[in-house]
Amino acid sequence: MTNEQIGSLLEKQRKYYKSGATIPVKFRIEQLKKLYATVKKYENEINNALKADLGKSHFEGFMCESGLVLSEISYMIRHTRRFAKRKTVSTPITNFASHSFKQPVPYGNTLIMSPWNYPFLLTVSPLANAIAAGNTIIVKPSAYSPLTSKIILKIIEECFAPEYIAVVTGGRAENTALLEQKFDFIFFTGSQAVGREVLRHAAKYLTPTVLELGGKSPCIVDKSANIKLAAKRIVFGKYLNCGQTCVAPDYILCEGSVKDKFLSEVAKQIKKQYGDNPLENKDYGKIINERHFERLSSLIDKSKVVIGGETNSKTNQIAPTVMDNVTENDAVMGEEIFGPIMPILTFENFDKMTEELKDKDKPLALYLFSSNKKHIKRVTTELSYGGGCINDVVVHLATSEMGFGGVGESGMGSYHGKDGFDAFSHYKSVMDKKTWLDLPMRYQPYKNKLYEKLLHFFLK
Repeated sequence: MTNEQIGSLLEKQRKYYKSGATIPVKFRIEQLKKLYATVKKYENEINNALKADLGKSHFEGFMCESGLVLSEISYMIRHTRRFAKRKTVSTPITNFASHSFKQPVPYGNTLIMSPWNYPFLLTVSPLANAIAAGNTIIVKPSAYSPLTSKIILKIIEECFAPEYIAVVTGGRAENTALLEQKFDFIFFTGSQAVGREVLRHAAKYLTPTVLELGGKSPCIVDKSANIKLAAKRIVFGKYLNCGQTCVAPDYILCEGSVKDKFLSEVAKQIKKQYGDNPLENKDYGKIINERHFERLSSLIDKSKVVIGGETNSKTNQIAPTVMDNVTENDAVMGEEIFGPIMPILTFENFDKMTEELKDKDKPLALYLFSSNKKHIKRVTTELSYGGGCINDVVVHLATSEMGFGGVGESGMGSYHGKDGFDAFSHYKSVMDKKTWLDLPMRYQPYKNKLYEKLLHFFLK
């Protein structure tokens, strides 16, 4: 799509939004129901596309993408009417008599830019939030997952008129053309590098933006942890979608006294969950493309590999891999891995390790496996990170009852459920002043000392 076509599309959406068509709550709920029915209708095609793009099994496709999308849309259908109501707040006595309230209103014309690793979930889930909030939307899915982008286009074209919701496919040229436009709100999920570019373009128009980024999310295992269960859950979360998950445990910080036991359990779990030869497991996925495959392969130090390490360049597959005796100087610790490589670092002093984490970039997720209440309290209250789990990984994002998002280098803003509605809304503060009473104390001339005493009293 050319710059002119994108500009024309956005102009049509501006006109449609100005008509007020998206404002009625009844309209929003009807559109959500339409979206739910169409996703349900094409569920098999969605999962086939995910299989072709990323090698995901149908079960994983439903569990991690289409199923979560249906859950989010259903949640918004049930709650949008309540979310869209004005919220009465108390009014100070100095403004008697009046009624104060906060009114959620749509931002207007919005842009959603989504990534390739969970291409359906991370496109349609924020789309549901944007619809519930009453916006028009242009969706830009990733060019790296073309078959999923194709089914997204099919669903949206079947459900909605382009002046309301439209899809722009393509690569960098289309991304650049979109970011040159003036939107009322931008929602971006992707890498930190691209996130900076999005924010740079948004700054031109002072456009409010949510950035869902990533980073090196640590997973701490102390000696009080249930090591067998920790290994089981970490293996699941680390190698899900071949490690191409923004909230996957990026690296393990394991207390030295339990490291050998942990490694032994990890080896057992990899074999149990993926078989003797994971690269021949039909339910084990692949790296998205050759460039990312080569990048990940270069991060594997074969002298430190203790589990896995096998690769297949013809299928862009890397077996679940564990590297031991890793240090901060290793290449694998220099960037977000975003692949099926698990580096193991050790610590001997929990308090020292915690203090060192405070000096690192703020991660999107942090995980702690422990039964030590002091350790749990320190991690949850002192360390800054987007979100996480105690004694599990990844699953904290699979709910509409908590916001999901990063902080600092891992992003800004959050979504899911009410947080998603709020992300795509502006809350206007309104005071409805009554006309039957008009207190004279605020008007000049300020001569009556009684008024000043009353003002001091009321402002205490």
